[in-house]
Amino acid sequence: MRILLVDDEEELVSALAERLSFRNIEADWTTRPEEALRLSGEREYDLAVLDVKMPRMSGLDLQRRLQKQHPGLKFIFLTGHGSHQDFKDASQEAWAYLVKPVPLEEIIDRIHSALASGGSGQREGKGANHDQ
Repeated sequence: MRILLVDDEEELVSALAERLSFRNIEADWTTRPEEALRLSGEREYDLAVLDVKMPRMSGLDLQRRLQKQHPGLKFIFLTGHGSHQDFKDASQEAWAYLVKPVPLEEIIDRIHSALASGGSGQREGKGANHDQ
């Protein structure tokens, strides 16, 4: 299995990639949505973990573009400052919507749940963590 991680917080995304590698999960990461599109054009991914709010392109816009390239791709959204509208929009298209700070183990658990579910890129019993 291969995961694509996209978040403008480099420390978070690089640490998550490292922790996933300890669990034998391949993860490519970037802090730039444009780079994520390039990577997804070169490789197949099972799941993408996307930050909702990023400079130049939102995680929701990135999700739509990735979905066109890979219709079966699953998504988990992370946000540090999500709005009700972001939650509504993202939770329609994602396995989970998690509000930062999120314990790394919870992110990893959600990744495992999404990958174990099979089926389409959309959630089955979404696990949104939204405390607003």
